[in-house]
Amino acid sequence: MDIIAFIGFLALVIIGIAIVLFIVRLIWMLLPAALVAAIVFFLTFDLWWTGMAFLAIAVLTVVWKILKK
Repeated sequence: MDIIAFIGFLALVIIGIAIVLFIVRLIWMLLPAALVAAIVFFLTFDLWWTGMAFLAIAVLTVVWKILKK
């Protein structure tokens, strides 16, 4: 096996794992916002308020994570 191909393969595997972990972390971070948005949607059936609720909770979650560090 060619050593350069093996190093390239390892680099691509590491990049792939990093992308998957980033996506999972992003979904985990936006889960509370999605839950609140779903509750607001089922209470109001209005996409405007659903979007506002999602955006507000998403921003609060990001600010909370920033201030927590």
